[in-house]
Amino acid sequence: MHAFGELWMKEERGRPGSGAMAATNAATAAGYVLGAELRACGVDFSFTPVLDLDWGESDIIGDRAFHRDARVVTLLAKSLMHGLLLAGVANCGKHFPGHGFVTADSHTDIPVDPRGLEAILRDDAAPYGWLNTALTSVMPAHVIYPKVDSRPAGFSSRWLGDILRGQLGFRGAIVSDDLSMAGARWIEGREVSFADAAVAALNAGCDLVPLCNQSVQDPPAVDALLDGLAEAQLKGRWHPSEASEHRRLALLPKGAALPWNALMSHPGYMHALDLLP
Repeated sequence: MHAFGELWMKEERGRPGSGAMAATNAATAAGYVLGAELRACGVDFSFTPVLDLDWGESDIIGDRAFHRDARVVTLLAKSLMHGLLLAGVANCGKHFPGHGFVTADSHTDIPVDPRGLEAILRDDAAPYGWLNTALTSVMPAHVIYPKVDSRPAGFSSRWLGDILRGQLGFRGAIVSDDLSMAGARWIEGREVSFADAAVAALNAGCDLVPLCNQSVQDPPAVDALLDGLAEAQLKGRWHPSEASEHRRLALLPKGAALPWNALMSHPGYMHALDLLP
């Protein structure tokens, strides 16, 4: 994605804005290629785009970030999402409110961002407000912002309910980041199980709670998570929501996908490939 940010900065002599126009067009083409190829392979959803700003500090975000400027990130992300939409694929902006400022990797550590709410909303979280009508889902970061809440954003009703939905006006689905990541295994200084992490995320405002990789590496962990959620529901620790169900169903694709062989000779797909940098 960083390649689109670099393309944005390349102006043709005597044509101001030409880099921006080329970059947005290429990003739309990339979204279409990505979505169409995924659907041809039977995958109907993609956790993209990354909206994290490129502060030059985070190796785990790295070249997944479009740009340092939140305005450029917003316009390139919107273009990419347009391409996904053309292929019938919903989008997921991540990692709210921003993972690019911290150096630690939330897969293996618990990152802490020391900035205050005003600075985060002004910079990293800005794309979420500007894209609140275009984003179909959002994934919060397993990052702690202690000046706002002691919990990581994905387990914080302050971040998800008050700020993302209330202040920034987001109405789509909220999808927790992978619950097996280190940043999801400790909440307020206490190690938690997958089931406890899932309940905390759901109660904070998440609509979906993925547990990745364990289906292959550790299948019993998935069963334990499902059993734990069922027990938590029976004990009244969380309750299913009809509104949440509608948000999940809205992520399903609209229309049929082109089979792979047909896609490979489809004029729109071939044109989109030609536009990629």
